[in-house]
Amino acid sequence: MTLSMYQASVPVFVRALSNLAHVLKKGEAHAKAKGVTDDVLLNTRLIPDMLPLVKQVQIACDMAARGTARLAGVEPASFEDNETTLEQIHARIQRVIDYVQGFDAGKIDGSEGREIHLKMRNGEMDFKGQDYLFGFILPNLYFHCTTTYVILREAGAELGKTDFIAGAQQ
Repeated sequence: MTLSMYQASVPVFVRALSNLAHVLKKGEAHAKAKGVTDDVLLNTRLIPDMLPLVKQVQIACDMAARGTARLAGVEPASFEDNETTLEQIHARIQRVIDYVQGFDAGKIDGSEGREIHLKMRNGEMDFKGQDYLFGFILPNLYFHCTTTYVILREAGAELGKTDFIAGAQQ
């Protein structure tokens, strides 16, 4: 049995984002119990030169949305980075899940060799679809989901490995 590009991307992205939403809900409950405002929680960082929680979630969402679109060979939808409340950040996660699930497997399967060119602030990068998925999108998606988890955990939320791995499936 082979694993298709669709199977290796869309369901994985949806699960990661669903688990991210689960982790955020637990972090939100902890923050509310402690009287911490949305603004304070969303702007919490591990260290001063690291991006805050809200940006970690936005980047995780962007990785899934842009990754899916580029694998499908279409221009990615734009999601504005303007969330200031937990309700808005949850809505963003759901919008991205809906967007990603809207792609037909036939558009993504066979994208292993698709040329993908990225213009980044540090320069340009070129990938083939499979390398883009496994060497760029998935590591970035999991990095930002993990960093969100760690920020919430460090803030005192009662989270465990099962929340990160099985989160929404519990």
